Amino acid sequence: MKTFLKAFYYASSGFSYTFRTQLNFRVECFMAVLVCGLSFYLDISAMEWLWIIAAIAIVLIAELGNTAIETLVDLVSPDFNPKAGIVKDISAAVVLTAALMALITGMIILLPRLIHAA
Repeated sequence: MKTFLKAFYYASSGFSYTFRTQLNFRVECFMAVLVCGLSFYLDISAMEWLWIIAAIAIVLIAELGNTAIETLVDLVSPDFNPKAGIVKDISAAVVLTAALMALITGMIILLPRLIHAA
């Protein structure tokens, strides 16, 4: 049980570090809260909630991974290295892809309800 609690502590420390140091992660968390509030207000179905939650989770997971990769790259390659830059760019592209997928998912689910409500 102690090992499990330690693992939870380390994971929450990683989440906290990312939240404190990465503006994009804070923006993504804020947007997640906003989308959840809007989804609740628009009374989306359980299946739609699953899609919204999955989209949010994928974006946050991608950003956490991106932060880990960028931190590791900075550690192993503190001086400028074009290949290190490529690794960071690809990692950022993963987040961008996830965010675009989440945006499309949100638009498919929420936009019709917003138009109907207006």
